[in-house]
Amino acid sequence: MAAFFAILTAIPHFSGNFGIDLVNKIMIYAIFALSLELLVGGTGLVCFGQAAFFGIGAYIAVLLSPESASASLLWLLPAAVFAAGLYALVVGSLSLRTKGVYFIMVTLAFAQMAYFVVHDTPLGGGSDGIYLNVKPQLANLIRLDSPLAMYYFTLACLVLVFIFLAVLLRSRFGRALAGIRVNEQRMRATGFSTYPYKLAAFTLSGAIAGLAGFLFAVKDGFVNPEMMSWHLSGAVLVMIILGGLGHLRGALIGAFAFALLQEFFKAEAIFGDFAKHWHLGLGLSIIAAVALLPHGLVDLPAQLRSRLTGVLSGNAGSDGSAMPKG
Repeated sequence: MAAFFAILTAIPHFSGNFGIDLVNKIMIYAIFALSLELLVGGTGLVCFGQAAFFGIGAYIAVLLSPESASASLLWLLPAAVFAAGLYALVVGSLSLRTKGVYFIMVTLAFAQMAYFVVHDTPLGGGSDGIYLNVKPQLANLIRLDSPLAMYYFTLACLVLVFIFLAVLLRSRFGRALAGIRVNEQRMRATGFSTYPYKLAAFTLSGAIAGLAGFLFAVKDGFVNPEMMSWHLSGAVLVMIILGGLGHLRGALIGAFAFALLQEFFKAEAIFGDFAKHWHLGLGLSIIAAVALLPHGLVDLPAQLRSRLTGVLSGNAGSDGSAMPKG
């Protein structure tokens, strides 16, 4: 992971504006994927409304920014994260009283409610969305109107979120979440009140998704209701499944793989007119990856080692030199 983050640090020195913008967008999606990984991979809660928290963080960033002046990151960023976390607290306090498919549908319903609030009311500018006129800054030290500054700020947020979740999942709290994922009934039998643990994880997940939404809004300077649609919730769920559930690095790998595959199949220089149907190529690639790697892309090195070991063992045994006796 240290090498991975070092490569991300060096990319702006070898890439143009398009590459910087693309990797910046993927890093934001990676933060978004990490937020859902905490729920699905860490706690066993399949949430289909994660885009609502992402969109709330984005809309708060735009709605609270002055029209003709630059807002301070010191209060705008915490406000966006707090608003997303607060909505996650409300949604979680109600939806966590259900289980299974009912939990999935309730989280989807709350996300659709948030979607229609910004889509059908003047608050969010309707279907046209709203623009962020002046991007926030921090006392002239961090000016996010610069693509390079925005890139490194996003990278810093990604590293901090990854380290925070890695430490959290290794703590007593994280062990309790792992126990809930494996067998919630047994955790209750040992004396754990599982509801507060799940609610805390749900709220924290929503707050991290709000951070990703804030970064996305600042990067593009524009938000619209599609940021809260169920399509985005489904896409981020595919990211963590593609990368490998139960691994934080799997969420990173899945986000990068999903976004890069999307850009690859959209390339008209490679696919010509077929690039209009990029969803087909992306879908077939994901199906193939899940079929061949059921544990996600994070398991690819282990599978390669296993196959290589099998080949070497077969070659060694063919001349009898490594065959066991008896």
